[in-house]
Amino acid sequence: MTAGMAATLLVFTGGFIVMILEIVGARYLSGEFGGSFYVWVSQIGVVMIALAAGYYLGGALADRWQCLRRLAWLLVPAGLLVMGVPGYAPPILERIVLRHPAELPVPLLWKKLDPALGSAVVFLLPCLVLAMLTPYLIRLSARGVAHLGRLSGRIIAWSTLGSIAGVFVAGYVLIDLLRLSTIFRLTGLAMVGLGLLCLPLDRAFASGPVPVDDEP
Repeated sequence: MTAGMAATLLVFTGGFIVMILEIVGARYLSGEFGGSFYVWVSQIGVVMIALAAGYYLGGALADRWQCLRRLAWLLVPAGLLVMGVPGYAPPILERIVLRHPAELPVPLLWKKLDPALGSAVVFLLPCLVLAMLTPYLIRLSARGVAHLGRLSGRIIAWSTLGSIAGVFVAGYVLIDLLRLSTIFRLTGLAMVGLGLLCLPLDRAFASGPVPVDDEP
């Protein structure tokens, strides 16, 4: 497999998983915080924060590490964390909700911020790690700057296509067919697999990035 094909596969899958976590995560949070508009705003906002931080950190680590296999150190633990969501998340989210006195109405500010807090605790870290893939793969795939714009555009496009697929698969298929706990376990397993895939695919980048014209 060429470096271009490896980059395409990894960023597409990463984008796909991010959107599954965003869509399914909003549905999951509604169990504790209700189906209000604030839940969706919180989930979208937290994922966007994770993407911004992940893009920055991914670029910085790519300059420092310059090898693909080290991403496994981040993807595998993050995937295990997602697999464990059905076990560790409910008591955390319940604690966020129950810290308000039952005899008093919840202040409007906390109605807005509690879902964001819950989303950040559960979904910020895995989405941040997945966001690192795009800048990391751009750095590893680039040879010089002559075609860097074309290369980065291609990798970002494939990541976005993966996200689009993740939105529709999560919203139209997974939520209808599977329990949320099962979706989290399968998604976490996919993240672990993505991390382990970085080990053999590192060979595609071992001899240096390929020219843009040689990529698919």
